Amino acid sequence: MSVLPLIFTSGWASGVNAYAVVLLLGLFGAAGLTDEVPASLQRTDVLIVVGALFLCEAVADKIPYVDTVWDSVHTVVRPLAGAVVGALLAGESGSLPELAAGAVGGSTALVSHLVKAGTRMAINTSPEPVSNVLMSTAEDLGVAGIVVFALFHPVAAAVIAGMLLVAGVATVFFLATRIRRFLRRRTRRRAVSDGG
Repeated sequence: MSVLPLIFTSGWASGVNAYAVVLLLGLFGAAGLTDEVPASLQRTDVLIVVGALFLCEAVADKIPYVDTVWDSVHTVVRPLAGAVVGALLAGESGSLPELAAGAVGGSTALVSHLVKAGTRMAINTSPEPVSNVLMSTAEDLGVAGIVVFALFHPVAAAVIAGMLLVAGVATVFFLATRIRRFLRRRTRRRAVSDGG
């Protein structure tokens, strides 16, 4: 069986929450529920570190504007995690060159990260904090669901991840005016604070 659908799906999910992906893959592998997960992701020290980082993300991601700063930092982290997970999965299966797998995982993670970050900027323009918490919770549950589904039904999960990626890109284009408004306000605030 080709590991490419699992790499694509884990790349998409890494762009949303890389720590959840590594944590779930590692836990499922350590529990013996799948043979697809490399031993390096199942190590106890790796699981402890990504578990702690997952908890940090779970909190930071629900606070308006803190989530935007967190996303900015993770513009490098999430695609890199997607690339590393993809390469590790390919190396474990031996069915796809690791460099190509890293490119698939990393580029998919980058696009889904940009969708997430763009959507969050638009949500942050809303005056109430509830939408942020709801969106973050939906993202976490979506990542968990798609990663678990991908371990048992990789092709179907990859199709779903692909549809979510296309829908996300379309949503960001639709929300572009809100994002531009957010950025203009932020620029004005900086100008006022620098001048005053």
